[in-house]
Amino acid sequence: MKKEKFNIITDSCIPLPLENIDTDQIIPARFLKATTREGFGENLFRDWRFDKEGRRIESFVMNNPSYKGCILVAGKNFGCGSSREHAAWAIADYGFRVVVSSFFADIHKNNELNNFVLPVVVSEDFLLALFKSIDANPSTQVTVDLPAQTITNNATGASERFEINGYKKHCLMNGLDDIDFLLSNKHKIEEYEKTAQ
Repeated sequence: MKKEKFNIITDSCIPLPLENIDTDQIIPARFLKATTREGFGENLFRDWRFDKEGRRIESFVMNNPSYKGCILVAGKNFGCGSSREHAAWAIADYGFRVVVSSFFADIHKNNELNNFVLPVVVSEDFLLALFKSIDANPSTQVTVDLPAQTITNNATGASERFEINGYKKHCLMNGLDDIDFLLSNKHKIEEYEKTAQ
């Protein structure tokens, strides 16, 4: 798992304007046998990217070279369905660092955060305008400022503030998972244990 620190990310986007994208579409169940996080990215949206013979489906946006970037922009209710963490593994392993939607399933949202992918919740109006900007120009860039908790559509200048748990924000900005965070506070834990005895 990549533990890259988050600060400000500016990049182009891959648009997926579909609602209710569930975790089985993100990573089909037949790919869940592996127990490590590596290699899941090649099967992200597998049944949308490839046909049954393994040929690329050229009409799918991720197979269109006009669209690239580390920001996935998806329709409402992203990550619904089963709670499999493998879906977040696949998103992270593919190289996405941010997923933008107007609503995330709670468990999937937390799984993304635990895998150093930032889920950004925006209003439906902002999301619709962003899809329109990307449709008009596939090179449209978005700036996600984690310290300020803002997202900006650079094509229009429109900006919104997004919410994030303070602990998860700290971890993302410092490249820490839960274990790293505990280890970084080992001395405080030891001091507390001494005084608590």
